[in-house]
This record gives sequence, C-alpha cells and structure tokens, in this order.
Amino acid sequence: MKARLAFVHALSPLHAGTGQGVGVIDLPIAREKATGIPYLPGSSFKGVLRDACSDRSTREEVFGPDTASPQSHASSVAFCDLRLLLLPVRSVAGTFAWVTSPYILLRLVRDLDSIGAAVPTSEVPQVAMAEAAVASSESVIVHGDQVLIEDLDLAAKRCPEVEKWAEWIGKQVFPHAETWQEFLKQRICVVNDDVLRFLLNTATEVFARIRLKSDVKTVQKGGLWYEEALPAETILCGIVAASPVKVTPERVFAVLDELVKEPLQLGGKATVGAGFCRVLLTGGV
Repeated sequence: MKARLAFVHALSPLHAGTGQGVGVIDLPIAREKATGIPYLPGSSFKGVLRDACSDRSTREEVFGPDTASPQSHASSVAFCDLRLLLLPVRSVAGTFAWVTSPYILLRLVRDLDSIGAAVPTSEVPQVAMAEAAVASSESVIVHGDQVLIEDLDLAAKRCPEVEKWAEWIGKQVFPHAETWQEFLKQRICVVNDDVLRFLLNTATEVFARIRLKSDVKTVQKGGLWYEEALPAETILCGIVAASPVKVTPERVFAVLDELVKEPLQLGGKATVGAGFCRVLLTGGV
C-alpha cells in the first residue's frame, strides 16, 4: 500500500452536511462527535472523484465496478475523512487569520508518520489560553502586541515552530505560488485547543435560506431554514491510500493527479456556488 496526503482549499463556502439539524441550524456541517472538529467525509470526496473520471474502464479499475457483478472487486483507492487544518477567522489586522491548534498539528504529525512522509518539525507549539503563536513578530495579523480575532484579544508570541509549519503547509497548498506561500505565513496562528473549540462554534458561516411561492413571491410555510458552511479559504487534509487490487498504486495516483488538476465541487449546495475547491495530492510513499 502507498499513501499520500490530500489537501482541500475551499474557494467558496463549503457545506459538507450531516443531513439532520439540531438547535437553530437546520443543516449543520459534519463534525467529529468527540472533538467538534469539522470534516469532509471520505465517501463524499471519493464520490466526486469517481464522477469526474469519465473513462469507464479506468473508473472501474481505480474506484471499483459501478454495479455489483460476479466480477466485482474492491476499490484500488481508499479515502480517509478530510479534517480541518486551517480555519479562516476575521481579524482586526490583516483581514483574516488562518487558525489552527496544537492538537490539529499533532494529528497531522501522526498522519505524516503513518504514510512515511517527512515531518517539517517534531515540535508542536504549545500556547496558553490568552496567547496566539505566530510565525513572525512582523505578521500582518499582529496589532500592537496582540492578535485580535473574532471577539478575542490574544497576546502575540513569535514561535519558530509556527514558521516551520507555515512554510511547509504553504508549499503543500500553494506549490507554485510563492506569493500565496508568503500570504499564508503572514496570517497563520496557533491558538490553544480550547480557544479553537470556541472559534469552531462562532467562526463558521450561517446562511438564512427561503423558498418562495412561485405565484405571489412570498415565503412558503416552513420555507425558512438555516444552513452552516465552512468559510472560503478553509483548508482541510486527509490520507489517500492506494493498493494493487486491479492497478498499481502508481497508476492510481497518476489518475487522481489528472482528476484534481482543475477545481472540483465538493459537498452540497452546488447550485448556489458552494463547495468550489482546489485539491492537491502531496508527499507520501
């Protein structure tokens, strides 16, 4: 088996929903039960790539047969859930910050180890509740000596480990765009896990949607609902693994590389422009 990391960069709000709402949000995004961290289900990701593969023979070799038959076989590729890596959060300085936490980075280290990929640094920044670790003291999201995101005033702390992570993530997500690599480096910050949990409940987008009566253009009874989405500029990542079932892993990743050359629509609400994403496959063995 060979594996690589898949990175998803949302160019428009991304709605990967659960299909059932609780509380005031009728259509919430999918979240891990224990941590509350948003994710894009691997099954959803696989389905989009399968549909994008127009050649039936290649599609069945890589993703498995379209329908059950005596010649059925397993897929040659497996997709893990794509979990949140960087959450864009509004900032008083620098427009927005790309926010992550020690726990999220620790899971990324674990994923990199599991696929045999090089880790940018074995150190994960540790930050207090009232701190935000940044890559540079000249970071554009630092206002005075603070990082002001959402309703939080956090003391800015320059951290060499954050700089190493910023450089590595920038090269994975923007491999051919040095301007965007620097853009990310200037806006990344690491906050305490509990602070991130607060932001995950306050920094997602919530849209009010209505359904009108076609004849009088007034709202239908029960035609008002609320949808949640991850904001544009969200970055997620997860493992993609290939096994030699019908084709070699090298052939699998060659096909996937072709399928992700152009942006893809992931998640729901495609007809209103949601889920327009860049996908990149990097690293691994």
